[in-house]
Amino acid sequence: MVSHKLSVIMPCYNCGDYIYRNLHEMIRALNNLKVDYEIIVVDDGSSDNTAKEAKEIKDKRIKVFRYDDNKGKGYALKYGFSKVTGDFITFIDADLDIHPRQLKTLIEYMDENNADMVVGSKRHKDSKIDYPLKRKILSYFYHLFVKFLFGLNVKDTQSGFKLFRYECAKTVIPKILVKKFAFDLELLVIANKYGFKIVEAPIEIKQLFNGSSVGLKAIKNMFQDTLAIAYRLYILKWYDEDHLNGGK
Repeated sequence: MVSHKLSVIMPCYNCGDYIYRNLHEMIRALNNLKVDYEIIVVDDGSSDNTAKEAKEIKDKRIKVFRYDDNKGKGYALKYGFSKVTGDFITFIDADLDIHPRQLKTLIEYMDENNADMVVGSKRHKDSKIDYPLKRKILSYFYHLFVKFLFGLNVKDTQSGFKLFRYECAKTVIPKILVKKFAFDLELLVIANKYGFKIVEAPIEIKQLFNGSSVGLKAIKNMFQDTLAIAYRLYILKWYDEDHLNGGK
């Protein structure tokens, strides 16, 4: 992959307090990977100075985009993808909960497995995660539910840390409809439908979800979005090429 270009899409919402610092950290990590790269910062309608802070870094490899209304992470990632020029695409959250140096592992797994998509999985046997018991239980049962509905052989369908080949991303991302709760699942379902090879890689996260909890509303929204994906896949045939092309 060394001879190729990596596009990093970073969705942001009210990240003004740390975006400047974290972009510098991102640059250091990517420089250590010794790859050509660009960073696509997408300000998802922040009410603070996120975009202004990001633009303070004078580096031609950083491209900052902003729109006025908050539309959700899924929309921000789709918007960012429309701006990429790289052969490989990755998503990284602006808070750097998953440090960008871990891209090295995803790149290695992609090369070793000739994969189209690599998922940084919290449930990989070699991952090192500070993961509360309640989250583990919810994750396990959601995994069973998703496997029953879609037959996905992916243990962590909610991971936002992924690496794609451009051809895979070009096929999958424009077809996504979910903007918030089940964006990552819909992405995997579409990739699986079109036969792309998906593998999981270990990641390391410290103090994951520290002090946070999963509310009933969030669970309900995730459940509804998941069923909506199944409805589009099996009933509407929404993701079929002939449907997307207007039935032609």
